[in-house]
Amino acid sequence: MLKSVFNITTEGEAFTLDRALPGSELVVDHVDGDATPASRRLGDLGVLPDTPISVVRRAPLGDPIEYALRGYRLCLRRSEASRIWVRRIAIGGAAAK
Repeated sequence: MLKSVFNITTEGEAFTLDRALPGSELVVDHVDGDATPASRRLGDLGVLPDTPISVVRRAPLGDPIEYALRGYRLCLRRSEASRIWVRRIAIGGAAAK
C-alpha cells in the first residue's frame, strides 16, 4: 500500500520530494515559498534548482527521510520535503523534461 502512495508514474513530470521512493535519483526543479524562512534555509543547505539529490532511506514510520546531495546527507521531515519539487534523472544524467 505504501508503494502505491509514493509511486511516481510520469517520467519528466515534476513532483514533490516527499513522494519519492528510496533509491530514486532526482534533480531539484524548484522550492516552494522562496520568501519563507524554511525555504531560505533549504537554499542555505544547498537545495537549489538543478541540484542532484537521491533518496537514501525512510525512517520506519516514514518520517524523517534521509537524502544525499552535494556530498552530504540531509534528513528532512515530510512537511519540509513537500516544499521541494524534483524531476527524475533521465538515462544519460540529464533531468527529464
